[in-house]
Amino acid sequence: MDLSSPIEEVKGVGPKTAALLRRVNLCTVGDLIYCLPRIYENYQTTTNIEDLHPGKVIIRGKISDLHVVRTSRKRLTITQGVIRDNTGAVRTVWFNQPYRAKQFDEKREYYFTGKYELKNGRYQLTSPSATLVQDVESTASSGFQPIYSAKSAIKPQMFHKLIDGLRPQFAKIPDLLPLTKGKPDFVKQGSRAEALYNSHFPESPADAESAREYLAYEELFELILAAKLNKQENQRLKSIPLPFQAEFTQCLVKYLPFRLTGAQRRATWEILQDLERPLPMNRLLQGDVGSGKTIVAALAAAQATLHNYQTALLAPTAILATQHFEDLSRLFRNLERALGPNAPWRLPRIALLTGATSNKRQLKAAVKNGEVDFVIGTHALLTDDTNFYSLALCIIDEQHRFGVGQRQKLLLKSPENTAPHLLSMTATPIPRSLQLTVFGDLDVSMLNELPPGRQPIVTKILSEISQREELYPKMRELLKKNQQIYWICQVIEEKNASTATPVKIQAKKLQEIFPKVKIGILHGKMKPEEKDKIMNDFVENKIQLLVSTTVVEVGVNVPNANMIIIQDSENYGLAQLHQLRGRVGRGDQPASCFLLTTGEGKPSKRLREMEKSTDGFHLAEVDLKIRGPGEIYGSMQHGELNLQIASLNDTALISQAGLHAAQFIKDAEKLAAYPELARRIKRYQQITTLN
Repeated sequence: MDLSSPIEEVKGVGPKTAALLRRVNLCTVGDLIYCLPRIYENYQTTTNIEDLHPGKVIIRGKISDLHVVRTSRKRLTITQGVIRDNTGAVRTVWFNQPYRAKQFDEKREYYFTGKYELKNGRYQLTSPSATLVQDVESTASSGFQPIYSAKSAIKPQMFHKLIDGLRPQFAKIPDLLPLTKGKPDFVKQGSRAEALYNSHFPESPADAESAREYLAYEELFELILAAKLNKQENQRLKSIPLPFQAEFTQCLVKYLPFRLTGAQRRATWEILQDLERPLPMNRLLQGDVGSGKTIVAALAAAQATLHNYQTALLAPTAILATQHFEDLSRLFRNLERALGPNAPWRLPRIALLTGATSNKRQLKAAVKNGEVDFVIGTHALLTDDTNFYSLALCIIDEQHRFGVGQRQKLLLKSPENTAPHLLSMTATPIPRSLQLTVFGDLDVSMLNELPPGRQPIVTKILSEISQREELYPKMRELLKKNQQIYWICQVIEEKNASTATPVKIQAKKLQEIFPKVKIGILHGKMKPEEKDKIMNDFVENKIQLLVSTTVVEVGVNVPNANMIIIQDSENYGLAQLHQLRGRVGRGDQPASCFLLTTGEGKPSKRLREMEKSTDGFHLAEVDLKIRGPGEIYGSMQHGELNLQIASLNDTALISQAGLHAAQFIKDAEKLAAYPELARRIKRYQQITTLN
């Protein structure tokens, strides 16, 4: 079977169906075959209604008495019905799915899969999925059934039909992975064809699990191999070596206004060693919120200036770029004073380039002529008319917020025939499994110590109904001490589909509660100059309470702000909650974080983890288990990670795939013998590459 054949070659696919399939990126036979089931239902485990116990259940029966109830609560509809079998009846409900009332034929039998639970004093089956018994019996001889997701106008039944038509062809699917040294035992001749067949036509849960293991391994192998190839290609490039000057660096460290942590010293040494080599550095500096990444980057930039080469620092927002500029300008001024006028070295001449910079033309000319050593900026650094005299070091802050194309634009601004050294920084700790896969082409330095004097942040989950009694008194107490508060909202203004409290409404409410407090509003739709003014007023304590969206999530540093309240906190991922919490506790005063929840349900697992731990590395591992890699990996990549089956928590498979790929990559020419594998890993190479 040729998996690259056009989708029209599948039996039952005419021009209209082909157009629908192409609309959801199913363009080839291979695309269709790799459109794998979402879950499996084991209809052999059906429970009689009289034997139901709370939890996930499957019931076989007929449904009747369907009707829709509209509640007084805005935008909520409840569809109710009764399911009956030979042993009894059970009430079922769907929320905001009024179409369910007309979906069923009361004379036909269905399998209903859902959660059986006690609600408002009555047991019910909540929001069950439903499948016709006839459909299951016609497609699954064992009662173990794959369930496909609907894609646009393509219904799951169509997938069943098209895949079933291909069933005789599965044995002809060619192998993909190399049967070379280091492979696990389950990777053998024919294992790909067998895995794909068992994925779509399993006879038992064991069949589905063995298929999952192989296909997960296949994805991980491709991802790791792509990263290793990127690393190989990176090592073929040439960069400008910047020899380590021990006396210079020791002198700078001696006159710093604080003592470096052990982790900062280690990371700085690793980076300075990389800069000495004629190969471009490709290093990720990861450190928890407040761990001191900026000073490590500053010491690297100073090394470039010492050798008369330029450094560029790319930040995702103007607020963060401005803060870096102000902090580093102050640092280098103080060091110049400490070194004295007769020092044999000069420190970087530093400049800020953002969309709001007024003298852009003159500044860009100065950068091009080599009159600026260290330019800090936003996307303005990436424009075609921003050119450098001698760019040797690129630093990208919160690198996952930039796409591959954006990063490469900056990297291409180095002198001809050289690649700049690249230091990527992130305050989102990267779990070990992501380091081995998505970021496998980078060397990693870790800042896992906080600078001395940083205060712990006490975190508490609080129901919104407890605000008045518990939260407002604590806010008044803090404001009396002339300290400041962040209040984070998810949305700017009211939207039809959102129940989150908007910034503008919350600010108005807080002004009524605290009439004498100066309250400011900050959000992403404001003009850059407006945002800068609000942020500067907050830094200077002209604003005591800042009501903001997550625009303050990254890098904003206000040491006098010692309380943050995150409204609708259940709507955020752990990584983002941890970033937001990191806005406080940046001075020498105790700090607190309140996670406000709505509704009467118990707090989610991620909120409970936030309450228990301030360790970003621990929270990153938990977040990966709960939400997957998207939050950490970032949404700005030009491409998708798109792992369908593999879990980045599966450390055993990752380890096996790493060993297998490492053996295979020893002879990169072998890849030419695997053209399909080469095509498949190319998309991962484009996603993961940083050069």
